[in-house]
Amino acid sequence: MKNAVLYQAASLCLSYPDDEFRARLPLLRQAAPQLRGFLDFPDETDPTELAAPYVKGFEFKNPHSLYLSWWRDGDTRRRGMTLVGFKQVYREHGLEFSDEELPDFLPAVLEFSAKVDTRLLLEFRPGLELLRLALTDHGTPYASVLDAVCRTLPGPSPKDKAAALAMAKCGPPMETVGLEPFTLVGEPS
Repeated sequence: MKNAVLYQAASLCLSYPDDEFRARLPLLRQAAPQLRGFLDFPDETDPTELAAPYVKGFEFKNPHSLYLSWWRDGDTRRRGMTLVGFKQVYREHGLEFSDEELPDFLPAVLEFSAKVDTRLLLEFRPGLELLRLALTDHGTPYASVLDAVCRTLPGPSPKDKAAALAMAKCGPPMETVGLEPFTLVGEPS
């Protein structure tokens, strides 16, 4: 597969930066020169402080979500069916997804893309692009990992959030099921 090494390396870069990740830095640098902009960051960061940007960037806010279905379905009931679809794609290739993480976790999707098939990256590209732009706006070095991945996909990347939203046809939706009998205060019923 053409970009398998990059996808595998990007998967590792977008996973929690533990000691194993730091030990792999020389190999990652050699295998994926497209990620050099990001790989300089962990080299230049004190190991005890490396986790803070990851946690700040990914673990507390959905605007930087590493879960691809969130970008299309938000926190709605529809997201459950999307997650089932991810698992079905994995099963079609003889893979069973563990319950340690959701099947749409970007590092897992990148690893799958490296070893098997890029269809999930292509299908969820609008979310990848929205994440890339959000990380760029946030000023995190992780944005360069998304830049490298998005450059491998067909066609140009959107230049701004409006173009990415147009690519996605919409942003993450809000749940409205079950809210029909309620109206906003001051709104005619």
